[in-house]
Amino acid sequence: MYKRILVVDDEKSIATAVSYAFKREGYIVDTASDGEEALEKVKSFRPDVMMPKLTGYEVCRKLENRRGMGIILLTVKNDIVDKVLGLELGADDYMTKPFDVRELVARAKALVRRMEKNEAPEAVGEITVGKVKVNLIQRTLHVANDLVKLTPKEFDLIALLLANLERVYTREDLLDLVWGMDYAGGTRTVDIHMQRLRKKVGEAEPYLLQTVYGVGYKATAGINE
Repeated sequence: MYKRILVVDDEKSIATAVSYAFKREGYIVDTASDGEEALEKVKSFRPDVMMPKLTGYEVCRKLENRRGMGIILLTVKNDIVDKVLGLELGADDYMTKPFDVRELVARAKALVRRMEKNEAPEAVGEITVGKVKVNLIQRTLHVANDLVKLTPKEFDLIALLLANLERVYTREDLLDLVWGMDYAGGTRTVDIHMQRLRKKVGEAEPYLLQTVYGVGYKATAGINE
């Protein structure tokens, strides 16, 4: 599932530039010109990350449910009091104008990664999809009731995919989330680990781990590839 970004700014030129930058990165983007419109867009557009201007303080106050949504405040102020206020009201990050759009995109990506890690269902204990069962506490994989040995990265990879069924991850996404940003290897590592996992899952669930051609990988509970 592609991430949704809501850009809120009354300066059309800034909203347009920021929207264009995120669309180039593959995000689904919508815009709002003020806080009131932003609150309405949140209900229908359901963004993963929102970027309101200074009036974002009021947006943060009035948001009824922001579960699963990150907020980066964009403002002309650079006072520590304003920064603290924004963060105390629930903002996840803060940038002052003028800002570099490339840095904004990088911060949004980092925020999304943090959110995804925090969403990992640690407390759930187990994830079962068909004949495959992952125990998140014991870090074990059972296929058709048989224990299958995994390397630590193989476990992290299949646990992430099973916890987010039908969500498509690029190879770069998986490198960041499983191996970390500092990993020096290439995306071929992801392909190799996926091949190993498919062999280990075997005929019990042959369609569980799927390639999304031209994009990356996903896990599915469906029976057809």
